[in-house]
Amino acid sequence: MSGEDAPAQQQNAVDQKQETKPTEEPKTEPPKTESPPAAAAEAAATPAATTEKVPEEETFTYRALVLTGYGGYDKVKLQVKKGKPTLKAGEVLVRVKACGLNFADLMARQGLYDRLPSPPVTPGMECSGVVEAVGEEVTDRKVGDKVMVLNRFGLWQEVAVVPANHTFLIPEGMSFEEAAALPVNYITAYMMLFDFGNLRPNQSVLVHAAAGGVGIAATQLCKTVKDVTVFGTASASKHETITQGGVTHAIDYRTKDYVEEVRKISPKGMDIILDPLGGSDTHKAYNLLKPMGKLITYGAANMLAGQKKNLLAVAKNWYHQFSIHTLSLIQGNKSVCGFHLGYLDGETELITEAMNTILDFYKDGKIKPRIDSTWHLEQVGDAMRKMQERNNIGKVILTTEPMPEEEKKEETKKEDKKEDKKKEDKKKDDKKKDDAKKDDKKDDKKDDKKDDKKKEEPKKEEKKEEEKKEEPKKEEK
Repeated sequence: MSGEDAPAQQQNAVDQKQETKPTEEPKTEPPKTESPPAAAAEAAATPAATTEKVPEEETFTYRALVLTGYGGYDKVKLQVKKGKPTLKAGEVLVRVKACGLNFADLMARQGLYDRLPSPPVTPGMECSGVVEAVGEEVTDRKVGDKVMVLNRFGLWQEVAVVPANHTFLIPEGMSFEEAAALPVNYITAYMMLFDFGNLRPNQSVLVHAAAGGVGIAATQLCKTVKDVTVFGTASASKHETITQGGVTHAIDYRTKDYVEEVRKISPKGMDIILDPLGGSDTHKAYNLLKPMGKLITYGAANMLAGQKKNLLAVAKNWYHQFSIHTLSLIQGNKSVCGFHLGYLDGETELITEAMNTILDFYKDGKIKPRIDSTWHLEQVGDAMRKMQERNNIGKVILTTEPMPEEEKKEETKKEDKKEDKKKEDKKKDDKKKDDAKKDDKKDDKKDDKKDDKKKEEPKKEEKKEEEKKEEPKKEEK
């Protein structure tokens, strides 16, 4: 289903805990038959202030990003929704200020993330904002509270209804952008390192994509433990930044074999490896573990090649899917763990405990989210492109602030240029096809001539043979 012409998003009430009242047409009474003078007199006597007000629920509008179908960046569209969302018991209404962009959102756009319902649907697993309303039975949140939110989906919009226990109070001094960058990346990194990894002093950790959101979070959390050595893979242009952030050994995975580089420095291997890549890289990671080492796999980024689903990349990733016999684990004294925050949405106490520890680290100045860039909702395509092409260092953020008119004009110009370029590229492609067809026709003609020539050859040979036979006859005469 392309979803290009799909209707406005209908959120799943159970998963997202959000409902939207449909816009109703105001009821009209049949006109009363009155004489013009009487009607005029009544109109004059009726004050303007008594005009019936349209309910807020019917006039309320908000902007939302909607995934309309699977494919490229243009499949996420900005739409205006009508009707104020209603609150159930235990829920709060949040006026969203900033949203976090995650790798899972990129995979969801291509139909590779099974925790997002089918389009049309609003993506977004984390945001920050201000509580505007609270439902019944909510005692620990009040109107005006600044909160960060963690949810399965549905947060890339100006207002969101979520369970109150999916929100966390923003500490003093933390910006909305930092708050939107915290939940997914830092909870993921924390639970992998400390719950699965049992990180201890003097251990070594390999962090892939060390300049990304999880990579930076993991590096900062590693530095909360004494004498931990961090190996981080990233392109060469990012090495200075990640080294300043705490990576001990930066490795350029594009020009060097990271396995060889790790072995040069640490011949025995790694104590903990965080693997978001999948496929053949998971095999490499397992072989790089020390005895008693732990491999924690939490993604399949290798499947993401290009802005649309690449079937070859998906097939290649599944072909190289890591599997191992329990006997090998026993003999190697190694462990393999799998982590997926999206499947822990029901484990509220576990997540809250991790978040409380993370917020304590923030208050103590031990961690601080790094914001790469902030984009308006209208620029979501450019934001996704930057992250998918691995051009970010830190978190990519979406802001719900309306784009200034000047920037809108610039965006329109950019879009027009993109459209013009597409048209030019199409013309070039069409011309190439036409030229190819002409060349094919020329080749066909050449082939026809060759065939005719081949057909003529036997005839010439026959003619020569006949002439040879005629020669003796002429001599006899």
